[in-house]
Amino acid sequence: MKKKLIFLTCILLIVFFAVGCSQGISVKETIEGNLKTYYEMSDGTWKCGKNFYQHCFKISGRMPNASADSIFVYLSNLEEISFEQAWRAAGLSSSSDDYFSPKEAVLVDWRQK
Repeated sequence: MKKKLIFLTCILLIVFFAVGCSQGISVKETIEGNLKTYYEMSDGTWKCGKNFYQHCFKISGRMPNASADSIFVYLSNLEEISFEQAWRAAGLSSSSDDYFSPKEAVLVDWRQK
């Protein structure tokens, strides 16, 4: 009897979570960045890989000694990202302190104007 009750409880939990998750957030738009594919979700958040982000930033400016402006697109859980932070974290800094963790931000697109 106890095994049947545990089995039934497990089945009910699986059904509960399956139904709850399927009624939640859906993909509103799929965007093919030149670095990564990312998604705008129906609740206004953004997704790339397994991580969800609160913001999508399009950051433009001119790097030192560059001949043209660059545009960086970051998905981020940070409130803001400066242009200097953006280009350094894009792989152009020799200091690992300049890079974002995957939970903080991810670069999905980078191009020149």
